[in-house]
Amino acid sequence: MWQPQPGWVALRAGSGGSTVGVWRTALGDQAVVVKRIAAPVEGDPPELSSPRHFAYWRRPADVVTAGLVVDTPGLRAPAHGAVEEDAEGLTITEEWVEDAATSGLFVAHALGRFAGAHLAPAPWLARNQLRDRMARVERHGGWKTLARTTVADVADVLWARRAELLAAADALVQVPTHGDAVPANLPGRDGDDVIAIDWAMLGTGPVGSDLGYYALAAREELEPLLDAYLMGLPDGLATRDEVTLGARVTAVYTVLNRAEWALARVAGGEGALAGKYRHPSVAPHLRALQRQFPHIEALVES
Repeated sequence: MWQPQPGWVALRAGSGGSTVGVWRTALGDQAVVVKRIAAPVEGDPPELSSPRHFAYWRRPADVVTAGLVVDTPGLRAPAHGAVEEDAEGLTITEEWVEDAATSGLFVAHALGRFAGAHLAPAPWLARNQLRDRMARVERHGGWKTLARTTVADVADVLWARRAELLAAADALVQVPTHGDAVPANLPGRDGDDVIAIDWAMLGTGPVGSDLGYYALAAREELEPLLDAYLMGLPDGLATRDEVTLGARVTAVYTVLNRAEWALARVAGGEGALAGKYRHPSVAPHLRALQRQFPHIEALVES
């Protein structure tokens, strides 16, 4: 049975899906990160074995092996990586990326440049990430907990219009996407490029979708981030309105999904649901939801 080596420093444990854990260690003088991924076993969700699904278990290793994003504009992966496979799963070793404390505007500009990159065709690139996430929520009954909150009316409207708005996003130009563009995954800098980690959801998606995902955790509001993204986007690829739509649909449906997930986890305990809004596992998601109210309103009225 595979085990981490003594002296490795755990960065995070597995949080669902196929990731067993992530550790920091060193190979000689080089600081590295080791990520362990478990192969699917009988009874695991079938999506783990679906190459186009965002949760496909082998994609992190395929990205390293193929070297698909080591020289892309805007966003790049660490230059050096290795993959070892055994009967139980995969072990990925990559160079450690120091946090460069880049601004949100710098990252947004880089995301725009990456949207103009060319990715070599690969059968394991993720597609339809937001659709697949919405399908998961639908299988669990939709936004049932949000229906008990003060956002029930707008949540009901957006849930009813999900097919229409997802179709509008799908009709936008499809561009390369990191797929998990949160600040923690975009730490490094080399010249004008961001050195990004955790490419497990690399694929294609609507223009602006990475930006909308990033905006949920960025310090800056969406409008200045949008300006920076457009400055990095190649001329003629998409209009401001198209990028805004892609970013809004991604941000709004993602933040509502997260709020539903967080509230549903605590809803079964004693006491009124409203009394749990300040729970430490809930409050950050509700603050993020509140921050997106202007964009929620824009979609409701569109």
